[in-house]
Amino acid sequence: MFKGHPKGLIAAALANMGERFGFYIMMAILTLFISSKFGLSETTTGYIFSAFYASIYILALVGGLIADKTKNYKGTILVGLILMALGYFIIAIPTPTPVPNFSLYLTLTIVGLFVIAFGNGLFKGNLQALVGQMYDNDEYRSKRDSGFQIFYMFINIGAMFAPFIAIGVRNWWLKMNGFDYNGSLPELCHSYLEKGANIGEVSMNRLTEYANTAMLNGQSVSDLTAFSKNYLEVFNRGFQYAFMAAIVAMFISLILYIYNKNKFPNPALKINESNKTNSNISADEIKMSADEIKQRVYALFAVFGVVIFFWLSFHQNGYSLTYFARDYVDLSVININLGFTEIKGAEIFQSVNPFFVVFLTPIIMWLFGRMKRKEKEISTPKKIAIGMGIASLAYIFLMIFSYTLPSKDLLGTMSESQINDIRVTPWIMVGLYFILSCRIIHFASRFGICIKSCSSSYARFNARSLVSCYSCWEFSYFCWRYFVYKCSNLGNLARFCCSYRSFNACDACNGKMVRKSCKITQY
Repeated sequence: MFKGHPKGLIAAALANMGERFGFYIMMAILTLFISSKFGLSETTTGYIFSAFYASIYILALVGGLIADKTKNYKGTILVGLILMALGYFIIAIPTPTPVPNFSLYLTLTIVGLFVIAFGNGLFKGNLQALVGQMYDNDEYRSKRDSGFQIFYMFINIGAMFAPFIAIGVRNWWLKMNGFDYNGSLPELCHSYLEKGANIGEVSMNRLTEYANTAMLNGQSVSDLTAFSKNYLEVFNRGFQYAFMAAIVAMFISLILYIYNKNKFPNPALKINESNKTNSNISADEIKMSADEIKQRVYALFAVFGVVIFFWLSFHQNGYSLTYFARDYVDLSVININLGFTEIKGAEIFQSVNPFFVVFLTPIIMWLFGRMKRKEKEISTPKKIAIGMGIASLAYIFLMIFSYTLPSKDLLGTMSESQINDIRVTPWIMVGLYFILSCRIIHFASRFGICIKSCSSSYARFNARSLVSCYSCWEFSYFCWRYFVYKCSNLGNLARFCCSYRSFNACDACNGKMVRKSCKITQY
């Protein structure tokens, strides 16, 4: 699978896998952590989640600008890794629950998330730019497509195991303190501490039943106030220890990157070479190239309209699909007992998508390769259309099953036995993620990452205009998310906006960008 690829690919993929492992540990539990830590509603948690994901990709633009300004791309990536580890440390600091000062501790968490987002902006787009530049060499140019399939597969290897670590650490800490996991308890505990006996008879009965079953020593709970405080403290401390596992993953990624740094190309050298070449370009060539570039930019804007909906559906996994699994899926049938901990919880489904991506990627690569050899390769626009069609099938699949389910408000008035009667089989979630995984392999791994990861020297033209386009698009998408996500639970910003230096047509427009037209700095 690695034959014919540059040596730096494996090193970059391993470094990125470690970073993604830590990132997806956090993403597997982030929304549930914010809700259980601060007692926030799903709607308010969604605002924070959306703003965090939006900042990840907006700050990636800043990361690209910083790297281009300093010409120190490898150093920028290194700082990004350190900042992300610092951000995880901030949100992993053990703090009391319920929080004695709501504003202070929520601000501390948001600051930690911002540091993570900024570090991600410095790291992710720039590393993928380095990977893209590895394939600028004529020896490897034909392997660019499969190279990014491999790179994306390594990302998903990290993402596949991350939820198991997050769940395992949290449930281990619960078990160490004599509690069993129950995903519905934090919300009920916060409600009881806020309203007392006024939470209603049905909710009171559910809280009492859940509290008794959560005690591993078999004792009945007589003081619900003390139990609620203690359970929330232990539950959220387990989440914070899981964030510490993300710090460990970041340091492993840091070591891998530093050890292999010399294997990566230096974009600054290529920029200097391109600047020297510019003096040999005639005015006619500049005008011709400018017209061609404008067409490519128009095509990129067309892509923007597609990828908004693509990522809208994909990044439901960390938000609406996680809440759906917690509230409506029968999780009792999923319990991997390791002795010291148990792997059970709604977060476990976030490992299903990367699992399918990892194991389906070689099959898809073989299929595309065979079609190419037979000169029957599907064009990129058709692959995009196929991917989006598959995505729609996934949510039609879920919609059919969700029509018969009660709303969240109605769920709060139902007894435990009634809730258990309406819970759906976990295979619903597995089937949904299988369909989404097929869509992702068709669309994201081959197309999105390839476009956003090409080298700086391929996009030096009128940089300020392109930055403005990216910024406006990012901001408009963020605003759209903010006003619409209550109904649609929008996902994150499209990954195309890593940095203004990340634009390359690849084969997005069924053509390749002419090298000398890409090196023009002004027109």
